[in-house]
Amino acid sequence: MAFGAKKIFPIDRKPGTAVGIGIPFNSPSVFRATYQTKDAIRNNLINYFLTNSPERYLNPSFGGNLRKFIFEQISTSNTDTLKEDIQFKLSTNFPDVKVKELNVNSYEDTNTIDIEVKYEVINTGIEDEIQISFD
Repeated sequence: MAFGAKKIFPIDRKPGTAVGIGIPFNSPSVFRATYQTKDAIRNNLINYFLTNSPERYLNPSFGGNLRKFIFEQISTSNTDTLKEDIQFKLSTNFPDVKVKELNVNSYEDTNTIDIEVKYEVINTGIEDEIQISFD
């Protein structure tokens, strides 16, 4: 019977072992490595939402398609649709990520949208947030 055991990522305990690739790609070497699962999950979420569906070779369904909202006129219905879309895609593609708080702030005068997602990874104790801005 399950009792809510906490998942431990043993690779996090090895300081010289990289877990993922850091975003943005602006390091002096080819890629900047991440060494904690928390950072890898955060970068995976950012990468997912900034990718459009057919962009990823051999995985055409990968991507959050958030850029399709860039050229739409901002309204309450658009931001509500965007919130629902983000919730659905997170629950479908990242089932271990639970959204604690999702804010979509729109600024109609500058046609800008800021998205803030506070999340936790189930049974790990990992909590973090990402912020994405479209202007």
